[in-house]
Amino acid sequence: MAGASASLGALMNRLAALYLLAATAAFAEEIPAITVSKSDKLPIMISGLSPADAKVLQNDLAMSGSFTVVPAEKAQFVVGSVGSVKDRGGKTVLQNSYDGSARGKVHAFADDIVETLTGTKGIAHTKIAFVATKTGKKEIYTCDADGAGVVQLTHDGAISVAPNLSPDGRKLAYTGYQSGYADVYEINIGSGARSRILKYPGTNSGAAYSPDGGRIAVTLSKDGNPELYVTGGLGAHRLTRTPGVESSPTWSPDGSEIIYSSDDRGGPQLYRIGAGGGSARALSTSHSYCTEPNWSPDGKKVAFNTRGGGFQVTILDLASGSTRTVGEGQDPVWGANSRHLIFASGGALVLLDTLTGQRTSLVSGLGRISEPTWSR
Repeated sequence: MAGASASLGALMNRLAALYLLAATAAFAEEIPAITVSKSDKLPIMISGLSPADAKVLQNDLAMSGSFTVVPAEKAQFVVGSVGSVKDRGGKTVLQNSYDGSARGKVHAFADDIVETLTGTKGIAHTKIAFVATKTGKKEIYTCDADGAGVVQLTHDGAISVAPNLSPDGRKLAYTGYQSGYADVYEINIGSGARSRILKYPGTNSGAAYSPDGGRIAVTLSKDGNPELYVTGGLGAHRLTRTPGVESSPTWSPDGSEIIYSSDDRGGPQLYRIGAGGGSARALSTSHSYCTEPNWSPDGKKVAFNTRGGGFQVTILDLASGSTRTVGEGQDPVWGANSRHLIFASGGALVLLDTLTGQRTSLVSGLGRISEPTWSR
């Protein structure tokens, strides 16, 4: 009997996976396809939603890596409407209402489901920005976390690079060359209003918002050599003083420290420094080339680029000092759940689940895509 039960369970798991695969394939034209085949995810049924809302929610839950959509007889939880989830016994486990667009409401609902049932933050409601060359120039585009709703944000006709979304996704800082020099501009995502916020003599580049959005770490060459500064309040406070080039600052979750890349000692390496200044210390990565670091929201990991033939995405565990390479690509950035990474690879924007290894192509067909940034 035990063997028969195991076989039946395996068959049901396989049927559930095939059900989700078939449903996801049917929606491929509207949102990116995600295949979920593992059976150790929470089984959930979606009913009572419009076909459009159901498509978005199914994709969001699959993207989280924590759920599989199944028929009623296999479901542990049931979605009855946008904002309502019950367990198999009929007990309400989530009841909420949402404002905004139809897709926005579903994304927010998906994140509530993820956080309520798994205890981790969702990523469905977040925004992504990136650089693409579709127009022949480097311009900045935005999209939803599932790759839908791509919009060209800048129309500068010059070079617009190094975008960085504020944690709440309401502002974006980037490096633009409209004046002929590298200055930092800020765009209000809602209104589209833009202003030049850093225009010191020399280069102003690579701006990164602090977790509270009140400060910006940036590379400035106003004093001669490209150094790391923190701006906000009274002017720019210089953090580094080296003969090398400091770049790509990324903040700790509490805003007290910054990790950055510097070629002060030859090949670029990663360094850690207090956000108020002090002595920097090198991070041991076992790699001779380390750039584009990005600190995870849980504070435990740093994703960065290494090079060995091509560019690769590597993750450093800050507690143990161990590293692992998770794939080819450039400019990795963590999602709010500290589980998913987005990076550029092969002309596409790729989403990687670092726990399962699942890769999903979110955006392509816009020329060369690079430098993604992700709200939290």
